[in-house]
Amino acid sequence: MTLSLFILFLEQGVASGLVMGSVYALLALAIVIIFKTSEAPNFAQGDMMMGAAYVALYLLVFRKAPPIVAIPLTIVVAFVVAALFRGLVLAKVAKSSGSPVNLVIATLGFSYVLRGLVRGAGVGDTPRTFPPLASTDSIMIDQASVTILDLVIFGAAILTMAGFFWMFAYTKLGRAMRAVGMNPKAAQLVGVNIGRIHMLVWGLSGVISAIAALLISPKILMTADMGSIVTLGFAAAIIGGFNSLPGAVVGGFVIGVSENLVGLFISSRAIVVAPFVAIMLVLIVRPQGLFGGRTSIKKV
Repeated sequence: MTLSLFILFLEQGVASGLVMGSVYALLALAIVIIFKTSEAPNFAQGDMMMGAAYVALYLLVFRKAPPIVAIPLTIVVAFVVAALFRGLVLAKVAKSSGSPVNLVIATLGFSYVLRGLVRGAGVGDTPRTFPPLASTDSIMIDQASVTILDLVIFGAAILTMAGFFWMFAYTKLGRAMRAVGMNPKAAQLVGVNIGRIHMLVWGLSGVISAIAALLISPKILMTADMGSIVTLGFAAAIIGGFNSLPGAVVGGFVIGVSENLVGLFISSRAIVVAPFVAIMLVLIVRPQGLFGGRTSIKKV
């Protein structure tokens, strides 16, 4: 391989990886904000994204709604469904058992319900293509080729993450979310409504998943199993540190860039393995993840 070809592959891999990595970062962020407040991973996150994608497809293709109507409506539906699931189902499960295992099982059940609804509605029975929300014309950034759609995906993902971090750091709701994540009992003592915050966190996670769905759907073939892409979101969260919001974002970009570089320099067949190799390398060097806090040992 010549030096010029090496540089071409490197630039193309990084450019494409940043685009896909921004979507993985969104999914990782949605996963981490729920884990930080409930200490139970949400295994329905991928199918929440899938469900939002099919809601948008139904509005845009079957109902011919303009994007200016379909996009906000999809986000609202995702927020309401996720928040109601937390308030009506998970709240009762947590109250009756209090075991994180039961919460995990409930999210798995929610995942199967969403998948069944999509298949039962008749829209998820065959693979479908999502209409691109921006031009697919290519442009050159140095030697790397990207589309206008790629730039829109990257820009929208960055703006979404920036808006979330601003809300989390500077608003009353964000401070309440942080308080619940650090010490729920202390937060309740100072007047924070724990149930309301949990519902809002789940609703916000649904919103982030819906935005990720709108961004990624034009680049992949839509099926009822498309939510499996959330595996890369979990990989990103593990790499960054499951308790770290900035780590989730960094982990997403690490996964996106690494899988694209592996596909270009090694083999497209190795792309599936690349995220898990990255996980193992990070965990060997830093078991708590790149941005995770120090591990503590509890005496029993």
